[in-house]
Amino acid sequence: MSVALPLGTTLGQISDVVMGTVSPQERSLPVAGLAPLNRAQSGDIGFCASAKAARDLSSFRGSALLLSESLESLAPDGVPRVLVVDAYLGYAKISQWIAQARTASRPLEAAAIHPSALIDPSASIGIGVVLGPGVVIGARTRIGAGTALRANVVVQDDCEIGERCLVHPGTVIGADGFGFAPSPQGWVKIEQLGRVRIGDDVEIGANCAIDRGALEDTVIGRGTKLDNLIQVAHNVVIGEDCAIAGCVGIAGSAVIGNRVQVGGGAGILGHLSICDDVIISSMTLVASSIHEPGFYTGVYPLAPHTQWEKSAAALRHLPDLRRRLRALEQNQSKDS
Repeated sequence: MSVALPLGTTLGQISDVVMGTVSPQERSLPVAGLAPLNRAQSGDIGFCASAKAARDLSSFRGSALLLSESLESLAPDGVPRVLVVDAYLGYAKISQWIAQARTASRPLEAAAIHPSALIDPSASIGIGVVLGPGVVIGARTRIGAGTALRANVVVQDDCEIGERCLVHPGTVIGADGFGFAPSPQGWVKIEQLGRVRIGDDVEIGANCAIDRGALEDTVIGRGTKLDNLIQVAHNVVIGEDCAIAGCVGIAGSAVIGNRVQVGGGAGILGHLSICDDVIISSMTLVASSIHEPGFYTGVYPLAPHTQWEKSAAALRHLPDLRRRLRALEQNQSKDS
């Protein structure tokens, strides 16, 4: 099954969209749909961005290929192709082009606000902002031009959202951070007096919770992308162009640099820092600061339960084994 391309699309137009190269005699070839390699049919263009995906090229039934240059030798003979440095990036550009074509018939000359949206009179909403049903916007909140808040998004008082952002349904921005002081009478609430500030071109998935700061602001930098069901606690600072997958939890006052990638289900403890250009594997617990760029993992691979129990039991003895090993090394050093 393919996704329909704009009516009358040619291979030359696709090449222009992705800034690729195509044979001059193939520019006028019509293409009607965009599809994965293993599902492409006649009239479709498929994309191949990796050697792993290239295994499906031998059974490709589409009419044309969007292909990374490094994989051209693997393409079937005689299949028209658009060559780019990175076909996955090319696919992203085509997807944007399709989405823009779908909405081109509904140009926005002013803010488009659903009748059921609840907006404080002191809120500021830029040109081209789209608010879905059930959206709530608090007092003194500012939302930049071209931003879209999907159904049931809540933005609390004093928050700032930049331009061209997209917030998916059910997300809450600016709820109170988790702050309580113990007392003999029980927990005493610490009022959360900071804000949430979100930069331009940020996308936030469904049912995320971005808490406001206690005194300082919670910040999400320009171009960062958050998946669904992510918790960002109070005073967290996330840099620019980060990508954070679903179900990640980030505890209070953690500081995350630019271009950091975090796999699904990972946990980041509070009051630590992660430098630029770090990649964190899924389900990893980040319990201390990371000061050097790199790929970090802190999970045990899947194993049969009885084997996992034996491994866990051995781990409990590691401190004692370490102590005994050091003692042996010291004795050997004395003997020598």
